[in-house]
Amino acid sequence: MKKTLYYIFTKSLGIYLNFLSFVLPEKAMQIAYSLFSEPREGRLNKTKLPEILQNTQTETFHDNGAYFQTYIWKGNENVILLVHGWESNASRWKNILPFLQKTGSTIIAIDAPAHGLSSGKEFNIPQYAKYIDLVAQKYKPKFLVGHSLGGKTCLYYQSVYQNDELEKIVILGSPSEFKIILNNYINLLSLNTTISKSLEAHYLSHFKLNLEHFSGHLFASKIKTKGFIAHDKDDTIVLFEEGKKIARTWKDAVFLETKGLGHSMHDEELYKKIVSFLFETE
Repeated sequence: MKKTLYYIFTKSLGIYLNFLSFVLPEKAMQIAYSLFSEPREGRLNKTKLPEILQNTQTETFHDNGAYFQTYIWKGNENVILLVHGWESNASRWKNILPFLQKTGSTIIAIDAPAHGLSSGKEFNIPQYAKYIDLVAQKYKPKFLVGHSLGGKTCLYYQSVYQNDELEKIVILGSPSEFKIILNNYINLLSLNTTISKSLEAHYLSHFKLNLEHFSGHLFASKIKTKGFIAHDKDDTIVLFEEGKKIARTWKDAVFLETKGLGHSMHDEELYKKIVSFLFETE
C-alpha cells in the first residue's frame, strides 16, 4: 500500500512539474532542484543529540553567512576527519568510533550542509568540500574517511584542493557518476526534457559543473594520496560497479569487496581493516 501511494505521489508531482514547465519553466526547475537537493532526513535537535555526540567537544565553523557543526573526540596529534553521506549526520559513525579511538587519535566528525546541526536547506558537494577544507586548515587531519556521498565529497575535495598533508583516504559505498543519481531522480518523477536540461544548465551556471565531468572516477584519477575503497555487492543504493569505477582510476588505492553489508557498511571486520590500512607501518 505504501509503495502504491509513493508511486502515485511521485508521478503526480512529476505531472505537475511537467505542466508547470510549459508555463513557468524557471519555477519548475527551481522546485525540481529544491526537491532533489534538500534532504528530508538527517537533521539533529541540539537539545536531544544522540548519545554518541553528547559528550564531545563541539565547534561551529562560519562561512559566508552559513555555519556547520563539528564534533571532536580529543586524542593525540593524529587527526581523523569523518565525512557522512546523504540524509545522515555525524552520529552515523557510532559503530566505528570505538575502533578508531583505540588508536589514540583525535577524531573529528562533521555535519554536512543541511544536515545535523549545520545550516541551510540545500546539500551540494562543492560546499561540503569547502567545509572539509576549513576544518583541514585548522586541524591538519592525516586521514579522511567518507561514506556514500561523503566519500564522493572526499574525492572531489582532494582532487580540487590537493591537500598534501593528507596521508590516506577511505571511502565506503561511494557513487562515481553524479549524472546517474540525477537521472534516477528524473526517471522517478518522469520529468520531461525541458526540466532535465534546465537542471543540467543550473549545475553548469551555478556550480561551474559539467555533469559529465562531475564523476568520482575522474576525481580519483587526479589523487596521489593512498586510498582504501570498500563497496558491498548487495548495495542497492549505490551499485557495486560504481565502486569498481573509482578503483580503476585511483592509482594508489586498494579495493575491498564486501557482501551482506548493504549500503550502510557497518561491520566490525571492516572497521579492523580500515584501522589496519590507516595505521599500517611501511
